[in-house]
Amino acid sequence: MKHEDVWRALDALAAENGLSASGLAKRAGLDPTTFNPSKRRMPDGRPRWPSTESLAKALDATGTSLEAFTSWMTGAGLLNKSAGTREANRRIPLIGFVQAGGNGFFDDSGFPAGQGWDEVSLPEIADANAYALEITGESMEPVFRDGDVVIVSPSAPIRRGDRVVVRTLAGEVMAKELARRSARRLELRSLNPVHPNYAFELSEIAWMHRIIWASQ
Repeated sequence: MKHEDVWRALDALAAENGLSASGLAKRAGLDPTTFNPSKRRMPDGRPRWPSTESLAKALDATGTSLEAFTSWMTGAGLLNKSAGTREANRRIPLIGFVQAGGNGFFDDSGFPAGQGWDEVSLPEIADANAYALEITGESMEPVFRDGDVVIVSPSAPIRRGDRVVVRTLAGEVMAKELARRSARRLELRSLNPVHPNYAFELSEIAWMHRIIWASQ
């Protein structure tokens, strides 16, 4: 069990019930900030785990079983739903990759929000908060080319080697490969070999989401 997977499952629980992280906390009778991203790390960068009491209250408030919550921790409940439960030709929000660095497109949990999104129609995307980004320029070649569309899941579990979209607190958005993640540091490998790799303190990162599909 990983710290990030537990919090990601809580985000998925909120999304399944049409709530934000703070909305889920309110429904569970907790302080509205209990599940906010700012509460997921200690001031010194060490991981802070949700309490068993807060988890139990969230599950009870939404009528969710522990089995279902566990499936979200592994990603099974997000990416492997049966075809009968998926929405055919579901429409998800789409913006340009450069736009993603602007203010107002994502909420505090990193979910798409606000105005200015277009839409793209794609089937079999189980994450209620999935969104699409259109690649601009050549900085991600040869993996992603100008005009490609990538589908990003805020709730999908992330492991070493996954391709991810990362946003820093400074507003920079980038698509990279996760090379290494420790308790305090994040190392990212560039998709284009002519571009440098990056390393950040986790305190510098607003959010990191996994790329689960790309048009080619």
